[in-house]
Amino acid sequence: MKPSIPNGTRDFSPVEMAKRNYIFNTIREVYALYGFQQIETPAMENLSTLMGKYGEEGDKLLFKIQNSGDYFRSLTDEELLSRNATKLASKFCEKGLRYDLTVPFARYVVMHREELTLPFRRYQIQPVWRADRPQKGRYREFYQCDADVVGSDSLLNEVELMQIVDTVFSRFGVRVCIKINNRKILTGIAEMIGQADKIVDITVAIDKLDKIGLDNVNAELAEAGIPAEAIERLQPVIKLSGTNQEKLQTMRGVLAGSETGLKGIEETEFILNTLTPLGLNNQVELDLTLARGLSYYTGAIFEVKALDVEIGSITGGGRYDNLTGIFGMPGLSGVGISFGADRIYDVLNQLDLYPAKAVNATQVLFVNFGEAETLYALPLIAEMRKAGIRTELYPDAAKMKKQMTYANSRLIPYVAIVGESEMAEGKLTIKNMVTGQQTLVDKSLQALCTILNTKTSEA
Repeated sequence: MKPSIPNGTRDFSPVEMAKRNYIFNTIREVYALYGFQQIETPAMENLSTLMGKYGEEGDKLLFKIQNSGDYFRSLTDEELLSRNATKLASKFCEKGLRYDLTVPFARYVVMHREELTLPFRRYQIQPVWRADRPQKGRYREFYQCDADVVGSDSLLNEVELMQIVDTVFSRFGVRVCIKINNRKILTGIAEMIGQADKIVDITVAIDKLDKIGLDNVNAELAEAGIPAEAIERLQPVIKLSGTNQEKLQTMRGVLAGSETGLKGIEETEFILNTLTPLGLNNQVELDLTLARGLSYYTGAIFEVKALDVEIGSITGGGRYDNLTGIFGMPGLSGVGISFGADRIYDVLNQLDLYPAKAVNATQVLFVNFGEAETLYALPLIAEMRKAGIRTELYPDAAKMKKQMTYANSRLIPYVAIVGESEMAEGKLTIKNMVTGQQTLVDKSLQALCTILNTKTSEA
């Protein structure tokens, strides 16, 4: 049988891994600029840690891991014959693959609270798993690149996270729109239409506006038991347009009777006003239909859309005041963002924005003509590697055409040729594989750096 991999997963070639590492390294460097420290957590968590943290839809998408050993021993015949998958899974699945990095982080904070200095600024770059239906830009296994601050209520954390988003995508050369909203505003809207108890149904539905359209959102709201009159009162809010300040001014009037809603307006206005003089390269837009499906958000929420590629959200996040309370540590506020590395990978591929040095691993290939030539070249190769020049020696004394084909297929920009004449003169020939030009140079690191147009300090 032909081997295969599960739907929603991918293999990555060396070139693809070079591109992915460019993404991870860029994000990692920006996080470090803002004082974030890296941690890692296990791929699997206890199901008790994960269940109930993502809402009903999220619980359905958790990958559950069946217990090892004879887990059927504890099941009754009645339970087995019931064929109730959910009930059976609860009996012999005690662990699950992590759905995101935020809930494991909250668990980490509670477990290690005595070791942490607050506010604690962490970043984490690891894979997560969701039992979702695979489609373009949506995978069952994918990487998230999270940054979170816990132990601080300051909205300056939200401001800095927006700066991080802007810096990362500016470095990538991707034009984005940073969308912002506040769950308190959404709570106020639910109160305004007399459906405060339906806040989850309302947010889940309107969060799908971009995907399913207004008519389907309204149908989903009706299906959730929200009266036609309330849905009608919701329409002007969903369709609201104008500048950020105009939207805030309008909503201030709409939510005049909601203390929670007005608090959300105040928080959003502070973030937008503080960002204005900072000169971001990308636009920040107040989007009142942005809800973020995860139920643990309590304040500001963010989502980032690429402007030049049709794809879903490529970054998201928000404020979550209650998350660590679920694990017995109430009163610790947190806010974070998550870059979707796999979607960013697809965006950079479509826009062809990878720098050549990020993709081309080897800079110079030394041709192998035999033992004497190899012994002549090895000391220089060692010196080049110490200087940070990525260098290969072809391992076999194969035909010249085969070695050149290898260099071309690997996209190696330079080939070093050492034959009898070069050895006699204490030199070597460098061939530029792009232009075809060949240059005879001294067998020295300085001469090589000149022809390669590089510096010895470059790694």
